[in-house]
Amino acid sequence: MNSLMTYLEAKVMPVATKISGQRHMSSIRHGLIAILPLTIVGSFFTILLNIPVDSIAAFIAPHKAMLDVPFRFTVGIMSLYCAFTIGQHLASTYDLDQRSSGLLAVLAFLISTVVPIQVTESVDGVINAGRYINIANLGSASLFAAIVTSIAAVEIFRFMKEKNWTIKMPEGVPPEVSNSFVALLPTATVIFVFLIIRYVFHFDINGFLTAILMPLKGVLAGNSLFGGLLTVFLICLFWVMGIHGPAILGPIIRPFWDMSIAENMEAFATGTPASQMPNIFTEQFIQWYVWIGGSGATLALVCLFLFSKSEFIKKLGKLSILPGLFNINEPVIFGAPIVMNPILAIPFILAPLVMTTVAYIFLKLGLIPMMVAKLPFTVLSPIAAWMSTDWTIMAGVLVIINFIISLIIYYPFFKVFERQQLEKEAEFAKSDM
Repeated sequence: MNSLMTYLEAKVMPVATKISGQRHMSSIRHGLIAILPLTIVGSFFTILLNIPVDSIAAFIAPHKAMLDVPFRFTVGIMSLYCAFTIGQHLASTYDLDQRSSGLLAVLAFLISTVVPIQVTESVDGVINAGRYINIANLGSASLFAAIVTSIAAVEIFRFMKEKNWTIKMPEGVPPEVSNSFVALLPTATVIFVFLIIRYVFHFDINGFLTAILMPLKGVLAGNSLFGGLLTVFLICLFWVMGIHGPAILGPIIRPFWDMSIAENMEAFATGTPASQMPNIFTEQFIQWYVWIGGSGATLALVCLFLFSKSEFIKKLGKLSILPGLFNINEPVIFGAPIVMNPILAIPFILAPLVMTTVAYIFLKLGLIPMMVAKLPFTVLSPIAAWMSTDWTIMAGVLVIINFIISLIIYYPFFKVFERQQLEKEAEFAKSDM
């Protein structure tokens, strides 16, 4: 085990760190995280519209159309927001004007993805003659197009600015005015480039990316147990190496996760039962059934720490229990540490893999439905699982079952770790005598 850890530290860790810090990958990660407030709040409206209390449902019924609007303009057009935030963050790494870059990213995304529909005959009460856009084109299905077009638009802006192919205003002109003129020629270029791609060559960027990437989504964030286990394994492995697992995998897996939960929420909002959602392995599935206490399911370890005979371990448990209850586990990961610790690394990886499999079996047996909402990661896991599965009590029970499983898996390794720590404390006490 020690030789494996040494190999990973020497060979894998530098590569993973480099990938994590790469500006485009970092911009994707930050851009997706930036829209979390919108998707979380929009998700709450989905929950609100499906509270299983007859009196509340009857009260909400006349207002359903109005209360559905926040969902449509948050989760329903998430790709539009992502185009702006990804472009904005990428611009910050190049020291470009962030607002102009974000707008160029949105412009490129809209031109390449949304084709206005010409309506020639009005339908009373439904639609008038004119040009309209389908906001479904701005939803989760176009997320990869938003990523690619926003990056391309900012790179065009950067290239033209480096070549001085911009309009410069005299000194003394307010920065907001000067920045607008600097972006003038890049804006025209972005328009022409993406118009030619979409309307001259008839190349559908979103359709092309969907055809290439959807099989990968089906593995990593669809219904494949292998894909779910692979994702959990890699995240835990990176943590053991001292690297923030989601930070490394985020640019790769998070777009799939966001698409999967958005598809589930969309289906649920249109009346599909929670048991018939299109995707099992959303981020929420892993968050509530597996990451109990944080990545690696460390709440069980923290609880064991509280009853340790070791003074150090017990104090660490007391410091870690409150954050752990709200799924924050950096204190125990770096405090024990679990990082580069062969003894605690094994259950840190093993327990989540077993818990993922157990949750998958529960779902396949029809004991729990799929996830239909996106809640903040700091919500207590049993409550969040209950709310996120259309108020299914068994989902909360499964969280407790998985917690017990993680407790059992961690226990023998905890005892070995405790014995080592007690020996160190005994040696330290002798040296002080």
